[in-house]
Amino acid sequence: MELISENKVFGGIHQRYKHQSISNNCEMTFAIFLPKTVDTNCKLPVLYWLSGLTCTDENFMQKAGVFKYANEHGIAIVAPDTSPRGEDVADDENGSYDFGLGAGFYLNATQAPYASHYNMYDYITVELPKLIESHFPVSNKKAISGHSMGGHGALTIGLKNSKQYTSISAFAPITNPMGCPWGVKAFTGYLGEDESLWAQYDASKILLENTIDRKIPIKIDQGSDDVFLTEQLKPEVLLNAAKTTGYDIDYQLHNGYDHSYFFICSFIEQHIQFHAQYLKA
Repeated sequence: MELISENKVFGGIHQRYKHQSISNNCEMTFAIFLPKTVDTNCKLPVLYWLSGLTCTDENFMQKAGVFKYANEHGIAIVAPDTSPRGEDVADDENGSYDFGLGAGFYLNATQAPYASHYNMYDYITVELPKLIESHFPVSNKKAISGHSMGGHGALTIGLKNSKQYTSISAFAPITNPMGCPWGVKAFTGYLGEDESLWAQYDASKILLENTIDRKIPIKIDQGSDDVFLTEQLKPEVLLNAAKTTGYDIDYQLHNGYDHSYFFICSFIEQHIQFHAQYLKA
């Protein structure tokens, strides 16, 4: 690993690193916030944050206002990049924002030329946690959260690996990618035309399959004035799936809020409190 930058904030330390990723076969960047602790031997629980389309590791750390609350609760925050990057990494042929660089969709691609690099699912679930737990004063107790495409990632990864995480939360997540333009484009490009392969990365389908190892707490916040609400996010699909299978989800619709970090920073304190009760249990 190579340290890119380091800043003190709210008594803790925010650092950015780059390293060679085995999963993605390229150099990856991540950010980590380590809160101020009284006991230097303390192993901190970790909240993994997955960002949305066009984002990097920097968006959440710079805009969400999370440090004060993470420091108060003694929780480390890890924010990876949203996709592999580099000269050899394939991008959308038209340079669109919703596919390719900045749009990894937290899956393992099977289609050329993406399969050699776009393996964000393995990166988030296996490689990155091993790296973090080997080099930083953290425990293996972790939760997962995210926004939009990252909310999709948090839901699918958390549900499919429910023994690995204490809790899941999301802001304005893509809940049914098989049924929205963003998801259909990404899944077709990364996974091919066989829709049976798509379902493993669709939170609503995962719930309906009802094969989750254990039910872990889920919190979702959504803004009523989100321009992507009806066409892309479709929270009602996930909520109906949860109702069908008896899975309780703490879902709140907030009047007047949109899809931006203005929305996220307004409610990030509640998400940290939500995860803290399980991470610190």
